[in-house]
Amino acid sequence: MTIQVGDRLPKATFIRATADGPQPVDSEDYFRGRRIALFSVPGAFTPTCSARHLPGFVDKIDELRAKGIDEVACTAVNDAFVLQAWAKSAGAEDKVTMLADGNGAFVKAIGLDADFSKFAMGTRGQRFSMLVNDGVVEQLNVEEPGAFNVSSADYLLERL
Repeated sequence: MTIQVGDRLPKATFIRATADGPQPVDSEDYFRGRRIALFSVPGAFTPTCSARHLPGFVDKIDELRAKGIDEVACTAVNDAFVLQAWAKSAGAEDKVTMLADGNGAFVKAIGLDADFSKFAMGTRGQRFSMLVNDGVVEQLNVEEPGAFNVSSADYLLERL
């Protein structure tokens, strides 16, 4: 079953690359008491993700913060080192927090996993954005396969 607006995010552990090596990030602790814009991409360094999705959130970070967003985070079914390298190459360091869901446990738990086997990518997360307020989904924008419209930073901003 797919997560819905009003649902609490399930407990999950993300991995974040730090100067001290990979560190676990408990979802309950991470989202507690904060309003976070979370977006998911099928993969770091993939065309739409690199050309439009991540750059949109980097470009709109100040506007999102001005609208009451405490933090912007990106998740993908990639390892933390790949996400860290992607953030560095995209100028997203210190702007977008990269939360690796390397085994896809989070996207499976919220029902937003997808089979990308025809592209030799295996199981990945669908492209989506959500606004999470103190661990509860306040807004959820899930893309149709192959599309990039409702998960963008602009779309999220228009609804704040």
